[in-house]
Amino acid sequence: MVREFKLPDVGEGLTEAEIVSWLVEVGDTVSEDQPVAEVETDKAVVEVPAPVNGTVREILAEEGEMVPVGDIIITFDVEGEAVEPMEDAADEGDKPEPAEADEVESAVSEASTDGESGGEVSAKGGRVFAAPSARRLARELGVDIETVAGSGPGGRVTEGDVRAAADTGSETESATSETEAEPAVRSATRKVTDETAAESDAEPAPADAHPGGAPEAAGRDQTLATPATRQVAQEEGIDIDDVPTDEIRDGEPFVDAEQVREYAEAQRAAQQADTQAVQQEAGGATAEAAPDTETTPEGEVERVPYRGIRRTIGKAMENSKYTAPHVTHHDTVVVDDLVDTRARLKPKAEERGIKLTYMPFIVKAIVAALKEYPILNSQLNEADEEILVKHYHNIGIAVATDAGLMVPVVKNAGEKDMLTIASDVNELASKARDRSISREEMQGGTFSITNFGAIGGEYATPIINYPETAILGLGELKQRPVVEDGDVVAKHTIPISLTIDHRVIDGADAAQFANTLMEYLSNPELLLLE
Repeated sequence: MVREFKLPDVGEGLTEAEIVSWLVEVGDTVSEDQPVAEVETDKAVVEVPAPVNGTVREILAEEGEMVPVGDIIITFDVEGEAVEPMEDAADEGDKPEPAEADEVESAVSEASTDGESGGEVSAKGGRVFAAPSARRLARELGVDIETVAGSGPGGRVTEGDVRAAADTGSETESATSETEAEPAVRSATRKVTDETAAESDAEPAPADAHPGGAPEAAGRDQTLATPATRQVAQEEGIDIDDVPTDEIRDGEPFVDAEQVREYAEAQRAAQQADTQAVQQEAGGATAEAAPDTETTPEGEVERVPYRGIRRTIGKAMENSKYTAPHVTHHDTVVVDDLVDTRARLKPKAEERGIKLTYMPFIVKAIVAALKEYPILNSQLNEADEEILVKHYHNIGIAVATDAGLMVPVVKNAGEKDMLTIASDVNELASKARDRSISREEMQGGTFSITNFGAIGGEYATPIINYPETAILGLGELKQRPVVEDGDVVAKHTIPISLTIDHRVIDGADAAQFANTLMEYLSNPELLLLE
């Protein structure tokens, strides 16, 4: 039977997600829990696993397409069960064409042409093997994908096959013929000119040549060849009936070893070109669409799609800004002792294989301050009209990546020592930058940090990582003039910007939290008491 698989909710409150790439193709055998697609949402790329053991029957969503949660994205033929015809899941032109109705019968036989009806099976086994990019191109060019036989491995339809079929269709429409139209040519290696076939007074072809002077169309029922040639075909992984030839012996197509090698080389070249095209289209996890520019009266404008992580960030910021009334408290903390302490401990951390930055100190200081002012470690449950004050500390740390801002979370930071926090921060930041971070590692935060000072700057108005109620922004750590005992001296300082949800947190609570935080950062030895 056919098992339909709907896009699951892979994020908190998710309504749609973008298909980044397919990890399987039509015809692939998959096992339960095997990743079949990469989906981008919730500021991360996550893998979607197969729900069953079976064979991929249809891929119903294109790479780069935004798909609502609950929509069918792929179907499977379940192992050990009879195949049922698939119901039409969408309007024509919006989804890949369904497989042949009589799939079970055709799966055990060679594709053939019905001499009476002129119809033909699109691929061996009745199943169309094609990448989503080839299917999309077929729809754009008005080509019926089921009439195109692929030149790729296992009969896979490539973009080149689709373009060849489109070109052939155009030639057929423009040709003048008084006889019944010939079936459409199935691939670039199987072209036959209609003009010769349509002429009733054409001279007979030589005995050793195919009519029309063109190679015999591939996918034949029988081919003559020497045992040595058949051995070459076997070594190359080629079906000898698919090798084009213009030679006829004893009334049957004849293929020699050189033709087999040439065809195998052409197959490898086509496969490589198709693979490159698919990779370029998918563009990996972070690739952007080709620039779409236009010239306006004011100048040139580039149109950049608003989707993926950028769209996710935008919607989260909009939801936070228009839900929680933001108030930002600014201050500056002198951290000379912190600089000295970190300098002394850094070599010790390196001996243990850990890079010690200032962030673990800041995380520990934040946790210590949150324990004194837990209202900043809270969430407003509007539906139940409750404030949830959390007694665990999951600290989110914003990381700038090529794809946008991500916020991995250090779980249970209050229960970890400095070096463990340092190790967690380094690992999570690395995963975020190479897009290997999991959804779970970016969820459950109770308080967030954004370090805009890493790229310069002193103060900002950070937007709360909703539904949290506070976020701390860090300015650049550097020496600044500070007045001490009436004298202006150079001191290492960090500007801080604390944004709060004013529905839950009062300004006085924010100021007291900031003062406590600055005390711990000014005197890092106090963290030994925590």
